[in-house]
Amino acid sequence: MPTEHREPAGVTVVIPCRNEAEALPAVLAALPAGYQPIVVDNGSTDDTAAVATGYGARVVTEPRPGYGAAVQAGIAAARTELVAVLDGDGSMDPGELPRLVAEIRAGADLAVGRRRPVSGGIWPWHTRLGNRVVARRLRHRYGLPVHDIGAMRVAPRRRLESLGRLHDRFGYPLELLVRAAAAGWDVREVDISYRARAGGRSKVSGSARGSLRATRDFLAVLR
Repeated sequence: MPTEHREPAGVTVVIPCRNEAEALPAVLAALPAGYQPIVVDNGSTDDTAAVATGYGARVVTEPRPGYGAAVQAGIAAARTELVAVLDGDGSMDPGELPRLVAEIRAGADLAVGRRRPVSGGIWPWHTRLGNRVVARRLRHRYGLPVHDIGAMRVAPRRRLESLGRLHDRFGYPLELLVRAAAAGWDVREVDISYRARAGGRSKVSGSARGSLRATRDFLAVLR
């Protein structure tokens, strides 16, 4: 009888990065044992790739600019059953990933983190407000039980691949949720801690230009 192909049962952690050499060491050092990091270098001009390699991460280069392009390159390079996605800025605790993985093991199709600031002043009001407005629309229009479109999530790799190509820039997390709703996925939200970046500057909230780009991408997905 033919042998059934089985994917490795571990978890690959895709970490999209652009100029995160300062923050990346803390992120990689905090990954749970057995979680395999893939750092996707998305046009860095600092030592992001060298730092990642030095900490034992597999490095994938994605020349097309954009958060979504980097995430999808990492997913394509993964070989494990489950894939997690985590920002490389240190604002979220990699040690909380197993709680999202547990939701997948319990039957969910997608587990997403709901950011809970650990102190004041971490989450700028304009990005927090925009996030709240978009999340409300996801609940009311698409029936998704989410209050955040944050950047920590876990899903089976095959499920992610089944959705096809998604938005290449900041609209990726939003389009992922919209497509998941359309496909009837069981989406579960888990509270996670949200803290100040470990270093570097935010690509979204760090500048008015970044915020405007993110807003443009969100609107392109929702129209």
